[in-house]
Amino acid sequence: DLTMRVTATGNLEPTNQVDVGIEVSGTVASVEVDDNDAVQVGQVLARLDTSRLEAQVRKSEAALQSARSRVAQMQATQAETGKTLSRLQRMHKSTGGKIPSEQELDTAQAAYTRAQTEVASAHAAVAEAEATLKLNQTDLDKGVIRSPINGIVLVRTVEPGQTVAASFQAPVLFTLAEDLTQMELRVDVDEADVGRVQAGQSASFTVDAYPDRQFAARVEQVRYGAQVVDGVVTYETVLRVDNREQLLRPGMTATADITVAEFKDVMLIPNAALRFT
Repeated sequence: DLTMRVTATGNLEPTNQVDVGIEVSGTVASVEVDDNDAVQVGQVLARLDTSRLEAQVRKSEAALQSARSRVAQMQATQAETGKTLSRLQRMHKSTGGKIPSEQELDTAQAAYTRAQTEVASAHAAVAEAEATLKLNQTDLDKGVIRSPINGIVLVRTVEPGQTVAASFQAPVLFTLAEDLTQMELRVDVDEADVGRVQAGQSASFTVDAYPDRQFAARVEQVRYGAQVVDGVVTYETVLRVDNREQLLRPGMTATADITVAEFKDVMLIPNAALRFT
């Protein structure tokens, strides 16, 4: 039996790795998990000191209440000016236009129109106050960092008492891996060999931690994007790895042998038979 293999080197990675950051600034009050801890969706990872955020929410609630009170006040003014205008219009009609004067009617009409405008403005102020309250409440909720996935904590970069500043880029506090029982091995295949590597081919690889053991893998994807390092062109190839034994860890360097062709029960001739002196 003759087997042709392509050898490539790369690193093991989780199938889904998530960097968990934060969108608000503040001081870390507590950290609820540590490295290697298993986490569930929605589980609290860390909490900020939310005193300032809570004060902003209370301030927004007061502003909203004030805006709603102004709506009631403006509606009362609108009703008052409306009644005054109606009374003057009836009086003007019953007296044949003698009382009140046109100027008084115009003034009452203008007052009623202004009252209508003030009501609309007050409603707009309520909508603005509601939006501000919602924004501040969202910031308060973000003061508690929760896990977006079921997985394991790979890296924790935050400690209680540490100040985090969210500016143009959210700082990364945790790195989570979704499922380490299934991993990816990403290797760089030389351009001379990439034409023979295809999805679905079987492979085996070794890592330095277990030099006497070979692990099985299968080619999942051969990417078209080229990588050029020191003039050498390679193509990243992704291999699927079954890690149910939890022996393999993210970041391990692996050397893979990808089986690109197999010939069963054929005549084999030693290379030395093709040479002569």
